[in-house]
Amino acid sequence: MVRERGLFDTLVGSFRQRLSSLPDNRTGKNTRYGMEDAALSAFSVFFTQTPSFLAYQRKMADSKGNSNAQSLFGVHQIPSDNQIRNLLDSVEPEQVFPMFEEILPVLEAQGQLEGFRSVSDTLLVAMDGTEYFSSTQICCPQCSKRTFRSGDTQYFHRVVTPVIVCPGQSQVIPLVPEFVRLQDGHDKQDCETAAAKRWLTQHGERFSRLKVTLLGDDLYCHQPLCQQLVDHQLNFILVCRPDSHLTLYEHLEGIDLPTVIVKRWTGKVEETWTYRYLNGVPLRDGEDALLVNWCELTVSRPDGRVTYHNAFVTRYTLNG
Repeated sequence: MVRERGLFDTLVGSFRQRLSSLPDNRTGKNTRYGMEDAALSAFSVFFTQTPSFLAYQRKMADSKGNSNAQSLFGVHQIPSDNQIRNLLDSVEPEQVFPMFEEILPVLEAQGQLEGFRSVSDTLLVAMDGTEYFSSTQICCPQCSKRTFRSGDTQYFHRVVTPVIVCPGQSQVIPLVPEFVRLQDGHDKQDCETAAAKRWLTQHGERFSRLKVTLLGDDLYCHQPLCQQLVDHQLNFILVCRPDSHLTLYEHLEGIDLPTVIVKRWTGKVEETWTYRYLNGVPLRDGEDALLVNWCELTVSRPDGRVTYHNAFVTRYTLNG
């Protein structure tokens, strides 16, 4: 469907145009492979999610004179894996970040974003941090590090990756990532929230126009970040754990909380989904506390076994 509507060709065409301006740090005469061929070859591996894709394409090109890498992705000559690394390792990721900005308006103009709208007709942006490199032997000046009880030191890089998601959709739309920096600290919560706030500062105003609801785990469920979301007119649904939100849960004690019980048939067994909620509870202590709406969900089986339990806060008004 993507190819039929021209989106794939638009994506590759825009990507190639962006890649044509990548800095080439080679000083010798061996420039057989262009920077854009190396980058498009790497992109094709991630697009097809087949590690052996390029090796197979090189064989196809040798035997048939053409390959999918050439016809689909516009690669002129397919470099080897090591050649791709040598060419691209020195390129800063920010060089290709404008691609994220260019693709989203195309999807919006062609009505593709409408299929991703769900809660209150908003786009759900799931934000989470992940480590994309770790080693006990290889490091660089930008590495974060942790020391184990054994005395071994592990070096790593972490990034916060916002992604547009939608229930029932197998596809997702990745957005511009934000790398965790050394000055963000060593604590996982501080690192990720600092990167997330930096991302909001750079992109929050733009996404407020698109109507967005941010999804995240308990790391993001703290007033500075939530207030920044409110200031950018973005809603949120964030995991809220009792051990990190003592004030909020103190306000829930001794209250006959509104409760909604729903029976759901899974095809094999009937589950009981029990919702408890309360609007207007403080996210933290103090007179300046942001008021949020709290909801707890417990899923249980007929034998009493609980298969899911979690709690969230949001700015959406909750009712039965």
